[in-house]
Amino acid sequence: MIRGLTSPIWPIHYKPLPDELLSSWLVRLAHGHGLKVQTFCNLIFGNNQQVWNRDIDRLAPTWLLGQLSYRTGAAPEIVWNTTLRAYEGLLYGKFRMSGTLPWILALKMYHRKREGYGLQFCPTCLAEDAIPYFRKRWRIAFNTLCLQHKSMLLDRCPKCSMAVAIHRVDMIRSQLTEITPVCCCHECGYDFRQAPKISISSYDHQALSLLLDANRMIHDDFREDQRWRLEHYEVMRQLCRVMTTRYKHVFLRKFVLEQLEAPDLPLTEGRISFEMRPIQERHHLVQLTSWLLVDLKPRITAAWLSHAVRYSVLLKDFEDAPKWYLEIARDLSNWRDRLL
Repeated sequence: MIRGLTSPIWPIHYKPLPDELLSSWLVRLAHGHGLKVQTFCNLIFGNNQQVWNRDIDRLAPTWLLGQLSYRTGAAPEIVWNTTLRAYEGLLYGKFRMSGTLPWILALKMYHRKREGYGLQFCPTCLAEDAIPYFRKRWRIAFNTLCLQHKSMLLDRCPKCSMAVAIHRVDMIRSQLTEITPVCCCHECGYDFRQAPKISISSYDHQALSLLLDANRMIHDDFREDQRWRLEHYEVMRQLCRVMTTRYKHVFLRKFVLEQLEAPDLPLTEGRISFEMRPIQERHHLVQLTSWLLVDLKPRITAAWLSHAVRYSVLLKDFEDAPKWYLEIARDLSNWRDRLL
């Protein structure tokens, strides 16, 4: 074992960087000790306590968080804040261990592999980092752009199209002294910092402004701003679901596209949650939804009058919908009003 790893405080005890994901931090700690990630975790936690067979950013066990706090000297609340549970009460009401977690991108774990594009990144952020690392906000499904650099995020390697899997990045080097930076593709070695900057596509200035506000509120510096609360994110997600419903009598997406005079984007077929869609589809859908939210009552009423959406669909599977949304939807409950 590396000398010092049995001590209460590890020789290398980096603290989490601003908004850093738990997985990113743990990889940096392993590489800081000159070890591959799997070797480091086996030495520290033992073969019986596996770390990377789950989405640890979402499902980090208590013993892991406790060990990291004890071994690095980081306060327990700082360690906990590296996990996606930090968004409980802001992006989703109650955390759950399995199934879709609202707004949290799915990794689609298969053993230690990731078949889903659940970790996004901004190439310019990584290039400007003194120490490249991955942000917690890059796991959020509606967060499709970088506020700082006014560019699109990427959700896969631009060279080989593989999903980002930072815990496997050192597998493309045989020597421990040649550990690949965390910002490289684990499959082909492409350096994400070299990826071209992609400008933000926008259908409507006001809709984009609203979307930027929704993204801004997930930054720690803006958490006290009450313009966006849990109920607003819940309504946004519900409307995104309506946009992709397969009911033959629902044409809300078509209606909004016509108002914006924007082209549609072919969507992945099948019953796919918003959190499992590729970034191009998610960006497309949140723009359409943001246009509705700019002035929700008159715009959703206009869609209803055009037979593009029904009252029942607006509330379908929407438990604990906020009062203001319920009032808007219930005003559309009488189909005879469309005949007046």
